[in-house]
Amino acid sequence: MAKGNVIIGLDIGSGTIKALAVYKPKKKERLEVLGFAEEISSGVRKGVVINPDEVSVIIRSVFKKISEKINQNPSRSEGWRKTNVLREINSIYVNVGGSHIFCTGSRGLVSVSRADQKISPEDVERVLQAARTFPLPSNREVLEVLPKEFIIDGEKGIKEVLGMHGVRLEAEVLVLGGFAPYIKNLTEAVLNSGLQINDLVISPISSSRAVLTLREKELGVALLDIGAGTTGLSVFEERDLIHLAILPIGSGHITNDIAIGLKTDIDIAERIKLEFGTSSFQGSDKKEKIKLSEGETLVFSRKQLSKIIEARVLEIFKEVNKELKKISHQQLLPSGVVLTGGGAKLPKIKEFAKREFRLPCRLGRPQGFSSNQEDPRLAAVCGLVLRGLDLESEKAGWGGGFPMSGKGIRHKIKRLFKIFIP
Repeated sequence: MAKGNVIIGLDIGSGTIKALAVYKPKKKERLEVLGFAEEISSGVRKGVVINPDEVSVIIRSVFKKISEKINQNPSRSEGWRKTNVLREINSIYVNVGGSHIFCTGSRGLVSVSRADQKISPEDVERVLQAARTFPLPSNREVLEVLPKEFIIDGEKGIKEVLGMHGVRLEAEVLVLGGFAPYIKNLTEAVLNSGLQINDLVISPISSSRAVLTLREKELGVALLDIGAGTTGLSVFEERDLIHLAILPIGSGHITNDIAIGLKTDIDIAERIKLEFGTSSFQGSDKKEKIKLSEGETLVFSRKQLSKIIEARVLEIFKEVNKELKKISHQQLLPSGVVLTGGGAKLPKIKEFAKREFRLPCRLGRPQGFSSNQEDPRLAAVCGLVLRGLDLESEKAGWGGGFPMSGKGIRHKIKRLFKIFIP
């Protein structure tokens, strides 16, 4: 079996670090999970790697677990043989997060080079390069350039320009990037663990790949990925990303609020959140009890707990609404809001989101994997392997049941501007 058929995603989050290894049988549409592992995160704060050495240790531990699972549980796939993942497959797809990620628009302009005025791939590459060339603040690094539309001789709204005729070619693009030292910390943590990076994928884009449909992206949709330390927002319209933001607030802040409000430690607060938490309290109040160490018991009110959670969830949603207002899309997304990430598992959060955003709302679960992976908190890591599959299938000419994140020259040119890790 070719090594390239195995795709590995690594999600470095504030709460946990997860890795997923999958195999795509050539004659099957469904991905086969070879191994999944996760460890409690350390050295990561609000989506940013602050201690590369600590993170490297955890990454090595996660990949050791995956390797052991594969060797102990051989796959049903024909032709798959037991192997050591770390020895034979060391190139992975990694997410990059944190509120340092920026999103800005830019425009490029070139003259069509051919004498017959027919637009060539070289013209498209030149205009996108022109759009990418603009002054950046110190220590800022471009990660990706996404074409939104092309303009030929003043005619706007063109998505595919190859073969068309014109004199002047313009491109409207969305430029995504981040704080260079944080990106360096992330890559250092991965490389020091003995792995190589195939691609860095911004977290909300990764989650979007796993849970959004092409129809939702066409009509207009916002994805809200509520992680432990951050909340990622990506907005799509006409299948293109039109806005992205990462907010420095997540479900871990809810846990901290519960610990303070109920005067208990953080582990008990997390347990209370998972067992009794809800973002919308209804009905009569009820006292709950939870046993602590040394025979002690914590008694708390369900109504009090709900108020603590609701205040923080409301704060997150208000910040999201501010971002939607920036692009004039508040309450104007036909496909509504898709909630994913660990915070999306909070009971009644979907109903709360419908009320606050005044839009349709659903929970986003990764599709195309085994049932164990159809969990909102695994959206980012599943999106990473799907993104990897997109690129690998381009190289191998697979095709099939996994639509590309872009089409034709627009997708290929976008890849030219990725930051390559040495």
